[in-house]
Amino acid sequence: MDAVFLSRIQFALAAGFHFIFPPLTLGIGLMIFINETIFIKTGNEMNKNISKFLVKIIALVFSIGVATGIFLEFSFGTNWSNYSRIVGDIFGAPLAAEAVIAFFLESVFIGVLLFGRDRVSKRVYWLAAFLVFFGSHLSGLWIIIANSWMQTPAGFVIEGGRAVMTSFSEAAINHSTLQRFLHTIVGGWISGSLFMAGIASYYLIKKRDIDYAKPILKMSLLIFIFTSFLQFGTGHMHAVQVGKTQPVKMAAIEGLWDTREGAPLSVWGFPVQSEKKTYLEIGIPKLLSFMLFGDPDARVQGLNEFPEDVHPPVFIVFQTYHVMIALGSLFALISAIGAFLMYRKKLYETTWFHRILLFSIPLPLISNEMGWMAAEIGRQPWAVYNILRTSDAASVVVPAGQILFTIIMFSILYSILFYFFIRYLVNMIKKGPAELISKSGY
Repeated sequence: MDAVFLSRIQFALAAGFHFIFPPLTLGIGLMIFINETIFIKTGNEMNKNISKFLVKIIALVFSIGVATGIFLEFSFGTNWSNYSRIVGDIFGAPLAAEAVIAFFLESVFIGVLLFGRDRVSKRVYWLAAFLVFFGSHLSGLWIIIANSWMQTPAGFVIEGGRAVMTSFSEAAINHSTLQRFLHTIVGGWISGSLFMAGIASYYLIKKRDIDYAKPILKMSLLIFIFTSFLQFGTGHMHAVQVGKTQPVKMAAIEGLWDTREGAPLSVWGFPVQSEKKTYLEIGIPKLLSFMLFGDPDARVQGLNEFPEDVHPPVFIVFQTYHVMIALGSLFALISAIGAFLMYRKKLYETTWFHRILLFSIPLPLISNEMGWMAAEIGRQPWAVYNILRTSDAASVVVPAGQILFTIIMFSILYSILFYFFIRYLVNMIKKGPAELISKSGY
C-alpha cells in the first residue's frame, strides 16, 4: 500500500463529503436574505414565515458542514506535514482568516436567526440574515483564495526550501481566484435554489402546504433560471483561465493529445492514456481554439508536448469534466422549461415538472463534485502547480496501515452523519413549514 495514494484518497473522501454542504448554505442563505429584505420592506408575513422555514433547514445543513470540515484543516498537519512546512506560511493565512473572520461571523448570526426573531428588532434581524449570507460567501472566498494559490501560485519566492510571501495581494488575487470564486458561488446558488424548488415541488405533488410551496417554488426557480444560464459565463471564464495558465490540465480535460491549430471542442470520448488516443471522439471543429483565444485557428497545446510525468490521470479528468458540463446543460434545459411554464402561468399545475424538480435535487451537488474532481485531479501530479509535487508534500512518518484505518473509520462516520442528516431533513420536510414554524417558539 502506498501511503501517498492513501493520503490522497483520505483527503478526497473528507473534502468530497464536506463539499456537499457549503454550496447549499450559499443558495439557501441567499433565499433567506431575499425573504427578509422583502419582509422588512413590505411587512408581508408570508416572506417572514418562509424565512423561518429556511432558517431551520440552513441550521441543519450548516451544523453537518461544520462537523465534516474540521478534519480537513487538521490533516495538513498530519498526512500533509511536508506541505505545511514548505508552503504553510502562505496557505495557512487564508485558512486562518476563514476561521477567525468568516466562520465565526456566519455561525454567530445563524444563532441570531435561530433564536433572535422576538429578541431583536426587525432591522437587526435583517442585518443578521445579511451577515449569514455575507459570511458564507466570505468563507468561500478565503477557501477559494487558498485553493487557487495551489492552482496558480503567485506572490512568493522560495527561500531555504520554503515558500515566502512577497505580496499578499498577488498571492490572494492570483491568476485564477476571481474566475474560480464566481464559478463556485454560482454553483452554490444553483444548488440551494434547486434544493428548495424540489422541496416546494414535493408539497405541490402532495397537495399540502400550498400557501408556502407556491412562493418558495417561484422564488427558487427564478434564482435557478438566472444562475443556470449565468454559470455558462462563469464556466467559460474559468475554462479560458485554465487554458492559458494550466495547459496540461486543459489538454487532459479535452482529451487533446497532439498540439493543434484550430483545435476541436470535445463533446464525447474515451481517452486511453497508455495508448495516447481518444476513442469514439466527437468534437466541434475549431471551437476550443475559438473559445480559449478568440481565434478559430489558434494553437492549443496537446498532452504530447509535455513530459509524461506531469500528465494528470486523463480518463478521470476528462469524464468528470464532461459530466459537469452535461449536468449544466441539463440545468439550462430545466430552466427553460420552468421559464416557459411561468410565462404560460402553468407552473403550479404541471405535476410532471414538479417531479423533475424533486428528483433533480442531488444533481447540482453531483455537478459540484465532478467539477471539483476535474480541477483537483487535473492539477496532479502537483500539490502546488509546477512548484511542489504531491509525492513531496505528504508526511513521511504516517504509515499506510494507519491511513487505511482512518479511511475506513471516516467512511463509517460519514455514513452515520449522512444518515442522520437525511433522516432529520426528511422529518422536517414531512412536518412542513406550517408545523415547524408553529413549534419553533418564535
